[in-house]
Amino acid sequence: MKGKYDKRNKINNLTGKEWLQLTKSVWISERCAEDKDAFEHPAPFLIKDIRKLIRLFTKRDMLVLDPFMGSGTTLIASALEDRKAIGIDLSKKYCELAKRRLKKLGVKINGHIKIIKGNSLKKIPEIDKIDYCITSPPYHNILRNKGMGIRSDGSQRRQGVEYYSEYPDDVGNQKSYSDFLVLFGKIMKEVYKRLRENKYCSIIISDFTVKKKETNAHGDVIKLMQKIGFEFSGSVVLMQNSKPLYPFGYPYAYKINHHHQYILNFRKV
Repeated sequence: MKGKYDKRNKINNLTGKEWLQLTKSVWISERCAEDKDAFEHPAPFLIKDIRKLIRLFTKRDMLVLDPFMGSGTTLIASALEDRKAIGIDLSKKYCELAKRRLKKLGVKINGHIKIIKGNSLKKIPEIDKIDYCITSPPYHNILRNKGMGIRSDGSQRRQGVEYYSEYPDDVGNQKSYSDFLVLFGKIMKEVYKRLRENKYCSIIISDFTVKKKETNAHGDVIKLMQKIGFEFSGSVVLMQNSKPLYPFGYPYAYKINHHHQYILNFRKV
């Protein structure tokens, strides 16, 4: 798919045909071989999904920020798309994982691609202006919850996952859902300050349960971002058909299996 590039296009390097394909409101998540190591993290991005976003919202050589870097997929996708990138994470373990993944692909670190171990609330004010932010915050404290379902060995308990850290300033360690939103909002306010005018920010998030009750998490994040000053540009449903099904609530009550995430897109105006 080639098409024609319009010189008036200040957002990306896409032709009109390429741009149009990425405006669909539903995307199917795509895996590739290089995603394998990312699953050492409990909630990884997939490279192809993030490459699409980076192509859509940036031009070559622009600077991308991920304040919740995790396994480093944003940095890998940025390098593959000839963008600069900064990833920030509290966890030494995941900073090392990101370095290892980048090294496998022959990507040099501390040049155009940088990893910062630390608290995003403190580290973001120290960085240069950015052209795009793509991130996914910890979903409150759901990784600490024990859920029921079917394990791969056939038993009736889900395989456990490791939560991110013990740091009190970790967004994933906040005592209440409202505390989670407050801290996440503070971090995104710092992102807003560093983001250039008319540039974009994408947040990938799913709805989830808090104290066994469904939340409208993506709606709350939209309101939070608008309060900061961002303009909401629309959401994309990211379908994840490879996820397993768990019999939550069966046979007593309907409980949803979340098989998609929302890509929430915002613009600084």
